[in-house]
Amino acid sequence: MDSSLLTSQVYKLSSLIAYSKDSVVSKTLINKDSGTITLFSFDKDQGLSEHKAPYDALVYIIKGDMLIGIEENNFTVKTGETILLPANKMHSLKAISKSKMFLVMIKESKTKLTV
Repeated sequence: MDSSLLTSQVYKLSSLIAYSKDSVVSKTLINKDSGTITLFSFDKDQGLSEHKAPYDALVYIIKGDMLIGIEENNFTVKTGETILLPANKMHSLKAISKSKMFLVMIKESKTKLTV
């Protein structure tokens, strides 16, 4: 999605992505060198298998209930709640019910600012 289409307009996040039967759907809203914002929809019992990312990621549940595993810990995250997935830690996500979420990933700057 061209992020300029979202600029200076009000949106209801849940309306920007639809469910698909027995599937996970993703839609990238912003994709910059500095990070990404991606919407996801999950049909019930669908998810993302265990993986890790090199950057911290913030997950916000727009609608539904998700089971989110971070290494050996499992968390039930519900509508309106958020969880931080730490960089380089194994994590997985599974929809307990039909769910929508957004993921914000901020990449570490390669250059250090000095004052």
